[in-house]
Amino acid sequence: MPDLVLLDTDTLSEIMRGRDANIVQKAGDYLKAQGQFRISIITRYEILRGLKAKQAFRQIALFEEQCRKSAVYPLIDDIIVKASDIYAYLYNQGFLISDADILIASTALLHNLTLITGNSEHFNRIPDLISQSWK
Repeated sequence: MPDLVLLDTDTLSEIMRGRDANIVQKAGDYLKAQGQFRISIITRYEILRGLKAKQAFRQIALFEEQCRKSAVYPLIDDIIVKASDIYAYLYNQGFLISDADILIASTALLHNLTLITGNSEHFNRIPDLISQSWK
């Protein structure tokens, strides 16, 4: 059985589009083993804002259904504190990434989840974060 994972926004978007056969296969295998996806509330926001900006009503309905079937991790104070630590570390290293990515990484770290992302170069900067790609 695969480790529990948190899907980054780019990976969930790819799953929803269904264009990358590798990602779709790995997502299907993961769902069979674990029964649901896990995402950050930040990923929910990033995808929902994009779909609403495009007025993609059919995709919004499909995404809402996917969210109902998934574990959506809320922002809690422990995540904010961890994110501020990560921000300070990256700032001092001169390698900042977006606040959204820092919050998603903090969620994965706090819940001991492997982050599935296509942006490994960003997330590899964060100490102790385990990330991988489904590509």
